[in-house]
Amino acid sequence: MGDLTAEMLLRAYSMGIFPMSEHRDDPEIFWVDPKRRGVIPLDQFHISRSLARHIRRGAYQVSLNRAFADVVDGCADRLDTWINAEIRSLYIALHDLGQAHSVEIWQRDHLVGGVYGVTLGAAFFGESMFSREANASKTALAYLTTHLSNCGFTLFDTQFLTPHLQSLGAIEIPRATYQTLLENALERSAEITDYSLPSAAEVTQRRTQTS
Repeated sequence: MGDLTAEMLLRAYSMGIFPMSEHRDDPEIFWVDPKRRGVIPLDQFHISRSLARHIRRGAYQVSLNRAFADVVDGCADRLDTWINAEIRSLYIALHDLGQAHSVEIWQRDHLVGGVYGVTLGAAFFGESMFSREANASKTALAYLTTHLSNCGFTLFDTQFLTPHLQSLGAIEIPRATYQTLLENALERSAEITDYSLPSAAEVTQRRTQTS
């Protein structure tokens, strides 16, 4: 594919495509443009009653961009990962440019979960998440979706729809529908650092579902 740059990566996102590798030791990177796309409607994120109780208990700390590289590494710390060395470097470069961000979940100063992604216009392209303790990645997503809404984002792209994401409110839409949402989002301006992260009370005021 040649030498990729952070700027080339942003251009790809603006066209609706994203990079992947087969596994961490494969130096090759390929572009992906799914026929059906996973998205989380920001007003439809599902917080189960058990997750709401966990968030209200507050036995954790949440931060924005405190440990971006560590979140990427946490996401890659699994048997099968698409995050190879070049992809890791590219997202850290995007973070340095202010175009990639992470939400971290901490317990007693230990990083136990998080999520990271790319921002462009009013679109957030979720890349990956990880959890080392129960509910850590769900908590990160709950804070992130509320925060994105507060900051004026209109699109949360999850790339693919998994059963886990579907349980949290993600849906699958055709490529053409996604392209329309993307075009609209790119015409808007939103900054993820414009506001502080929401409080636990604000996060749990979202619609809950029985679990």
